[in-house]
Amino acid sequence: MSSLTKARENPKEQLFDEIDKVNAGMLGVEGSHMHMQPMAPQLDRQSATIWFFTKTDAEIVHAIGPASRAHFCVVGKDQDYHACLSGRIEVRKDPVKIDEYWSSIVEAWFDHGKNDPQLTMIALRLDDAEIWASTGSALKFGWEIAKANFNPDEEPDVGVKAHVVFNEMPTAGFHRMI
Repeated sequence: MSSLTKARENPKEQLFDEIDKVNAGMLGVEGSHMHMQPMAPQLDRQSATIWFFTKTDAEIVHAIGPASRAHFCVVGKDQDYHACLSGRIEVRKDPVKIDEYWSSIVEAWFDHGKNDPQLTMIALRLDDAEIWASTGSALKFGWEIAKANFNPDEEPDVGVKAHVVFNEMPTAGFHRMI
């Protein structure tokens, strides 16, 4: 369940925790005219970079050019956390990252293992993200709706929206979610 307190106090840490919990999110290259596609994230918290394994002949690899930007969208496993991240994207066959993130699941996609000629990686260096964390409690949700229905000047307080900036001092702006 999404923590509203953590969303208010440390949205970056919560975002990273949520990324680590999901098996896949949706990745899309800006201006490429291709639909977003599911990709399995490998998060490097220190550099605020998400790595993805893929094949060199994949459509998304061909859509990435110099100075390309992309969005990666995540929905938490409990459906009470949503995030859209953006940043610069590049194709990088980094042997250190391949070793670091290699697993039996990844190996299933590459017949020749780490030496597969089709193996490459995509690196999404994060610039910023918008997150929405909502209450998973039906009781709290119902209470907030009832309060708002009895008081026309009040909106339900069922979640937090925050903006996270990477590679600078993290900042966040908070708004009540409707």
